[in-house]
Amino acid sequence: MTQNSIEFFMPMLPPKSTAQMKKVTVVNGKPVFYEPDDLKAARSKLMAHLGKHVPKDKYTSAVRLTSWWLFQATGNHKNGQYKTTKPDTDNMVKLLKDCMTDLNFWTDDCLVASEVIEKYWADVPGIFVRIEAI
Repeated sequence: MTQNSIEFFMPMLPPKSTAQMKKVTVVNGKPVFYEPDDLKAARSKLMAHLGKHVPKDKYTSAVRLTSWWLFQATGNHKNGQYKTTKPDTDNMVKLLKDCMTDLNFWTDDCLVASEVIEKYWADVPGIFVRIEAI
Protein backbone atom coordinates (compact mmCIF):
# COMPACT_ATOMS: atom_id res chain seq x y z
CA MET A 1 0.00 0.00 0.00
CA THR A 2 1.41 3.37 -1.02
CA GLN A 3 1.35 6.38 1.28
CA ASN A 4 -1.22 9.05 0.46
CA SER A 5 1.30 11.73 -0.49
CA ILE A 6 4.95 12.63 -0.62
CA GLU A 7 6.62 15.95 -1.28
CA PHE A 8 10.18 17.11 -1.61
CA PHE A 9 12.34 19.95 -2.91
CA MET A 10 15.34 19.39 -5.15
CA PRO A 11 17.68 22.41 -5.00
CA MET A 12 19.20 22.79 -8.45
CA LEU A 13 19.15 24.90 -11.56
CA PRO A 14 16.16 23.31 -13.33
CA PRO A 15 17.09 21.80 -16.68
CA LYS A 16 15.97 23.80 -19.69
CA SER A 17 16.19 20.83 -22.04
CA THR A 18 12.91 18.99 -22.48
CA ALA A 19 11.70 15.61 -23.70
CA GLN A 20 10.50 17.32 -26.90
CA MET A 21 14.12 17.96 -27.88
CA LYS A 22 14.70 14.42 -29.13
CA LYS A 23 16.26 14.32 -32.58
CA VAL A 24 15.84 11.99 -35.52
CA THR A 25 18.33 10.76 -38.05
CA VAL A 26 18.07 8.23 -40.85
CA VAL A 27 20.14 5.04 -40.65
CA ASN A 28 19.90 2.53 -43.48
CA GLY A 29 16.77 4.28 -44.72
CA LYS A 30 14.99 4.07 -41.35
CA PRO A 31 14.34 6.87 -38.85
CA VAL A 32 16.24 6.55 -35.58
CA PHE A 33 15.39 8.80 -32.63
CA TYR A 34 18.09 9.87 -30.22
CA GLU A 35 18.68 12.27 -27.35
CA PRO A 36 21.18 15.09 -27.92
CA ASP A 37 23.86 15.58 -25.26
CA ASP A 38 22.05 18.42 -23.46
CA LEU A 39 18.91 16.30 -23.10
CA LYS A 40 20.98 13.35 -21.82
CA ALA A 41 22.56 15.69 -19.26
CA ALA A 42 19.13 16.98 -18.16
CA ARG A 43 17.83 13.42 -17.78
CA SER A 44 20.91 12.40 -15.74
CA LYS A 45 20.56 15.45 -13.50
CA LEU A 46 16.88 14.76 -12.81
CA MET A 47 17.50 11.04 -12.23
CA ALA A 48 20.25 11.81 -9.70
CA HIS A 49 18.10 14.26 -7.75
CA LEU A 50 14.88 12.22 -7.96
CA GLY A 51 16.68 9.02 -6.95
CA LYS A 52 16.95 10.34 -3.39
CA HIS A 53 13.15 10.55 -3.07
CA VAL A 54 11.79 7.32 -4.57
CA PRO A 55 8.92 6.07 -2.41
CA LYS A 56 9.29 2.68 -0.73
CA ASP A 57 6.08 1.53 -2.41
CA LYS A 58 5.30 2.81 -5.87
CA TYR A 59 1.93 4.34 -6.65
CA THR A 60 -0.46 1.94 -8.37
CA SER A 61 -3.58 4.11 -8.73
CA ALA A 62 -4.52 7.67 -9.69
CA VAL A 63 -2.30 10.52 -8.48
CA ARG A 64 -2.05 14.28 -8.73
CA LEU A 65 1.43 15.54 -9.57
CA THR A 66 2.28 19.07 -8.51
CA SER A 67 5.57 20.54 -9.67
CA TRP A 68 6.87 24.03 -9.14
CA TRP A 69 9.85 24.90 -11.29
CA LEU A 70 11.94 27.62 -9.67
CA PHE A 71 14.38 29.34 -12.02
CA GLN A 72 17.16 31.60 -10.73
CA ALA A 73 15.84 35.17 -10.44
CA THR A 74 18.01 37.54 -12.43
CA GLY A 75 17.76 41.09 -13.77
CA ASN A 76 14.25 42.52 -13.41
CA HIS A 77 12.78 39.19 -12.31
CA LYS A 78 11.70 39.04 -8.69
CA ASN A 79 11.42 36.11 -6.29
CA GLY A 80 7.98 34.50 -6.66
CA GLN A 81 7.15 36.15 -10.00
CA TYR A 82 5.68 33.80 -12.60
CA LYS A 83 8.11 32.85 -15.40
CA THR A 84 6.44 33.38 -18.77
CA THR A 85 9.32 32.40 -21.04
CA LYS A 86 10.53 29.03 -22.32
CA PRO A 87 10.67 26.21 -21.56
CA ASP A 88 6.97 25.36 -21.79
CA THR A 89 5.49 23.65 -18.73
CA ASP A 90 4.08 20.68 -20.66
CA ASN A 91 7.48 19.92 -22.15
CA MET A 92 9.29 20.27 -18.81
CA VAL A 93 6.99 17.92 -16.93
CA LYS A 94 7.19 15.20 -19.61
CA LEU A 95 10.88 14.63 -18.88
CA LEU A 96 10.21 14.74 -15.12
CA LYS A 97 7.45 12.12 -15.40
CA ASP A 98 9.59 9.92 -17.67
CA CYS A 99 12.38 9.96 -15.09
CA MET A 100 9.95 9.26 -12.24
CA THR A 101 8.54 6.30 -14.18
CA ASP A 102 12.05 4.94 -14.79
CA LEU A 103 12.76 5.22 -11.05
CA ASN A 104 9.51 3.43 -10.08
CA PHE A 105 7.64 6.27 -8.41
CA TRP A 106 4.56 4.65 -9.99
CA THR A 107 3.73 1.70 -12.20
CA ASP A 108 3.16 4.01 -15.19
CA ASP A 109 2.88 7.77 -15.67
CA CYS A 110 -0.61 7.25 -17.10
CA LEU A 111 -1.63 7.16 -13.39
CA VAL A 112 -1.04 10.92 -13.29
CA ALA A 113 -4.68 11.97 -13.65
CA SER A 114 -4.18 15.53 -12.42
CA GLU A 115 -1.26 17.91 -12.88
CA VAL A 116 -0.40 21.27 -11.42
CA ILE A 117 2.66 22.73 -13.13
CA GLU A 118 3.92 26.20 -12.28
CA LYS A 119 7.15 28.00 -13.04
CA TYR A 120 8.53 30.94 -11.14
CA TRP A 121 11.57 33.11 -10.78
CA ALA A 122 13.14 32.42 -7.39
CA ASP A 123 16.06 33.37 -5.19
CA VAL A 124 16.57 29.65 -4.47
CA PRO A 125 16.27 27.65 -7.71
CA GLY A 126 15.02 24.09 -7.80
CA ILE A 127 11.99 21.86 -8.31
CA PHE A 128 9.31 21.23 -5.71
CA VAL A 129 7.39 17.98 -6.25
CA ARG A 130 4.25 16.69 -4.55
CA ILE A 131 2.51 13.41 -5.40
CA GLU A 132 -0.92 12.80 -3.90
CA ALA A 133 -3.09 9.72 -4.20
CA ILE A 134 -6.51 10.82 -5.50
